[in-house]
Amino acid sequence: MSINLITPEDEKEIVSAIQEAEKNTSGEIRVHIEKECKEDVFSRAKNVFEFLKMHETELKNGVLFYVSTQDHHFYILGDKGINDVVEKDFWESTKEIVISNFKNGNYKEGLVEGILKAGEQLKKFFPYQTDDINELSDEISRG
Repeated sequence: MSINLITPEDEKEIVSAIQEAEKNTSGEIRVHIEKECKEDVFSRAKNVFEFLKMHETELKNGVLFYVSTQDHHFYILGDKGINDVVEKDFWESTKEIVISNFKNGNYKEGLVEGILKAGEQLKKFFPYQTDDINELSDEISRG
């Protein structure tokens, strides 16, 4: 998967999925795409998470979808507030949706479906609050 396999139109749909998912939860979702991962994928996702200041959300409920295109790495990283309340394999079904789409070359679809699923899961633990503010950008970041 080349970093350019997400077109500008795809990117708009992914951002729309983030906005849709966040309508139902106070959780914050970001997507980061880069060409290669030069370290352990968990460590890299954690570094990106911190670089994007995702650990600074009030409820510690940020979620990062990390994609490394050249090496085919994908990781979903949730912040402490999420990890403290959910079961250990909370992200597995979401991860499977994304990866199965990626394997079929459906990169945008995988991210959109995964983001919407994450929003559904997050609303159980972090429902949308009437005074909720969007603490993090919905735009895709790139490495």
